Amino acid sequence: MRIALGIEYAGEHYWGWQIQPKGLNVQRYVEAALSKVANHPVAVVCAGRTDSGVHALEQIVHADVTVQRTRRSWRLGTNANLPQDISILWAQFVDEEFHARFSAQARHYRYVILNRPSRPGLLAKRVTWEHQLLAVEQMQTAANYLIGTHDFTSYRAVACQAKNPIRTVSRLTVSRFDEQVIIDISANAFLHHMVRNIAGVLITIGRGEQPPEWAHTVLEAKDRRKGGVTAPPYGLYFCRIDYPAPYQNLFPQAPLPKGPFINL
Repeated sequence: MRIALGIEYAGEHYWGWQIQPKGLNVQRYVEAALSKVANHPVAVVCAGRTDSGVHALEQIVHADVTVQRTRRSWRLGTNANLPQDISILWAQFVDEEFHARFSAQARHYRYVILNRPSRPGLLAKRVTWEHQLLAVEQMQTAANYLIGTHDFTSYRAVACQAKNPIRTVSRLTVSRFDEQVIIDISANAFLHHMVRNIAGVLITIGRGEQPPEWAHTVLEAKDRRKGGVTAPPYGLYFCRIDYPAPYQNLFPQAPLPKGPFINL
């Protein structure tokens, strides 16, 4: 039997999603908790690996199990064995054709910037802090250059293992809600550090250190060294994954977030 699960987690205490030789990671905890419910070892496949410090509003995984449990039992039983900052939102039975990663058609991220003179207290490591007032209109002008199908070599990590740097960005918006600047980005897939590198370029432009056209200059360079600073991970949230029918209709996914990250 194959099951799919929606997972929410706060990433500041973890070295990312994927199992690593050292450090805490989300995958290891999820697999251990599922294995207790299944009473046999369980391995999971995720829709998209998140980096150290990155959060997820809804990561999706699939796992193959050999026991019968209700959807409620998979959700509650797994949560009973997870740390407080990782939660199974839902569980659903799927056929063997479903693959959390390869069946995905689009992925959606949100990058949250607290834009005020004072650093965050309550939201420490849940947002990225920028004390200098950001010019959102300039950032949006820059973002428009990155919408569409492009070679994003300049916007991926040097250590990125993807064979093809071509990605299609379908949405990239920059919005201000009082002290919060929100970057929403959707694409068919993302390269390693791609969202954080895009955010780093947009923040630089928002500070007035580069013109909006610089985003396009960086893109055309196809050279990571031209791209500037990688933005911190703490403001990054993996929001949602889109799948084709009938899977999309099976999953009780929340709509994409709108408005501010949190009402401060």
